[in-house]
Amino acid sequence: MPKLTMLSPLILAAGVLSIISSTKAELDMKATPPSAMKIPRIRTLHGEKFVDDYFYLNDKKNPEVINYLNAENKYANTVLAPTKALQAKLYKEIVGRIKETDLEVPVLDRGYHYYSRTVKGKQYPIRCRRKGTMKAPEEILLDLNTMGKDKGKLKAFLSVGTFAVSDDGNLLAYSLDTSGFREYELYFKDLKSGKQMKQRFGKVQQVAWSSDSRTVFYVTEDKAKRSYRVWRRRLDGAKAELIYEEKDALYNVYINRSADRKVLFLTSGSSETSEVRFISSSSPEDKPKLIAARKTDREYYVDHAGGIFYIRDNRDAKDFKVMRAPASDFREANWTELVPEVRGAKIEQMLFLSSHLVLFRRESAVPKILVTNLKSGKSHSVKMPEAIYSVFEGGNPDSASKKLRFTYMSYTTPASVMEYDLASHKKTLLKREDVRGGYDPAKYKSELLWATAKDGTRIPLAITYKKTTKPGPNTPLRLDGYGSYGIPSSPTFGSPRLSLLDRGFIIAEAYVRGGGEMGEEWHDQGKMKHKMNTFTDFIACADFLVEKGYSSHEKMCMEGGSAGGLLMGAVLNLRPDLVKAALLYVPFVDVINTMLDESLPLTVGEFLEWGNPKVKEQYEWIAEYSPYDNLEDKSYPAMLVRTSLNDSQVLFHEPAKYVAKMRTMRADPNPLLFLCNMNAGHGGSSGRYDKYKETATDYAFLLTTLGVEKATR
Repeated sequence: MPKLTMLSPLILAAGVLSIISSTKAELDMKATPPSAMKIPRIRTLHGEKFVDDYFYLNDKKNPEVINYLNAENKYANTVLAPTKALQAKLYKEIVGRIKETDLEVPVLDRGYHYYSRTVKGKQYPIRCRRKGTMKAPEEILLDLNTMGKDKGKLKAFLSVGTFAVSDDGNLLAYSLDTSGFREYELYFKDLKSGKQMKQRFGKVQQVAWSSDSRTVFYVTEDKAKRSYRVWRRRLDGAKAELIYEEKDALYNVYINRSADRKVLFLTSGSSETSEVRFISSSSPEDKPKLIAARKTDREYYVDHAGGIFYIRDNRDAKDFKVMRAPASDFREANWTELVPEVRGAKIEQMLFLSSHLVLFRRESAVPKILVTNLKSGKSHSVKMPEAIYSVFEGGNPDSASKKLRFTYMSYTTPASVMEYDLASHKKTLLKREDVRGGYDPAKYKSELLWATAKDGTRIPLAITYKKTTKPGPNTPLRLDGYGSYGIPSSPTFGSPRLSLLDRGFIIAEAYVRGGGEMGEEWHDQGKMKHKMNTFTDFIACADFLVEKGYSSHEKMCMEGGSAGGLLMGAVLNLRPDLVKAALLYVPFVDVINTMLDESLPLTVGEFLEWGNPKVKEQYEWIAEYSPYDNLEDKSYPAMLVRTSLNDSQVLFHEPAKYVAKMRTMRADPNPLLFLCNMNAGHGGSSGRYDKYKETATDYAFLLTTLGVEKATR
């Protein structure tokens, strides 16, 4: 790419930005937005030419690119300046609802109670343990608030990856990312002395201990951040040994210990195919053994308990079944079916506790927990109190335990740690998230609605609102969506959302095709050549909400991040009149260019999700919706786009190019704001207070744009 030599053309308008005081009840649009210089680059593919004027913005080592990002930040902050008081008010509300000094429910593991706690004013949780009883002295295992300081100041970004204590409880393996690019360096800590050990390894994705507490297995990544090599090393200075390398760029490799900790699994898989190898954790020097060779479009995942391999398998069972085989002779001929497939109810996870198999599955967009007594063969479902909810496995390290721990929440019920007795079927609430300020879930309501797509498919759609809110054309509504990778959208509780709900918002979530809410077929209908369904489903949900009188397009906004940001970008091109405002977080909007660059993280593995644009037919699928390629000279709604300079999942230049190009094509006076976090990655700021400030800013933008609150309030 050509090297930029002139700063002023690149950020043409940056010099005229100024903070302008205003008493208006809207955003300050007097400032002039930056104008990125055009440096044409022609892409020719399958006989079609595409001029990319902003390809050069992918070079974050170029100081002028950084200056452009800073100019965009300055412009956005100028436009948002009249909302500063509202931002402060919202931030105070959000922080005022959380219990700033708090303690999570401890998890008992091999004689120690492990837990995290937060302290008022500190950005990060402190990881601790107590031996035998919670009355024993506290051991602090990891405190980023102190260890993350550089010259007395806390680093701008800190994120813990792996966190694994050796079987004897004496050593801690943990990894740390200090940039946001998800490059985790692996460290070891001697928990007896409290001292850091000399061993450290870079770019490590996962770690697992053997039962001797001296041998570690870890996974490293290639230049495209693909997990591809598994290493074995004793912590006695011995040289690391490569025990497996995944050579197919479509595949990643993962490691984990079995439920009973007796087996270490090496799972190599793409999004459609997998195979598993294993090593006895008591014989870590052994060579990995293959359970069943990979076959295209066949996925299986294995656990071990009581000398039996349990296999979650999709052979002739698209939404998975559970098989079992003796670990002493695990040939496929010896596999027998334990739990049959239920089409449309995908088995997502399995867990073993005290001769019980616990399955987490999802049916009609709602998760279920199915418990099977492996001795009697009898099964039952765990009853839940609401129709719309989420359940997540909540920390069950002891496979001999007779109690299942899970976290329950809904759009109106805060995160609740539950303990379920497998014999008596009794549920016990151990702790519910403390929402300060008098929150009463009885004052709010959630409903599961069903919109109809243009092809007749029924689309699940959840809405949440305060019972005093009256739906109508003047009622503000935010519609969220994701719809990719077969990942289900789950009803979760977030106390910051109360700042919208209490101001009369309806918050809706569309479970569009491409996600995993309705089984594997739901994913298939929203990927590859069917990807357009994801976007038209979302549009159908928005139109449905207007037709049914919940809101109007003039009072509606939408929000999505990452692949959900792709959803937002595609919908904005198809139906820019759909909403008044849109929030796009780290949006995947430059699909063709990204999928042409196999050196980028994720690209090759995602050929199975989007397609490979080097293949003409697949190029045509992507070209139909790629947001950057389909921008047009027309009116778009108000938009706030967020990204991070060190994002490794959706690189910063995608939204940067998207905004720069849109500025030259929009035929409207609506605000287009672009905020780039210069010290973060895909998930934004790492500190909790920093995240709350960003949320307050975003809410102020929505409330002001939709006319719910005045910017000067």
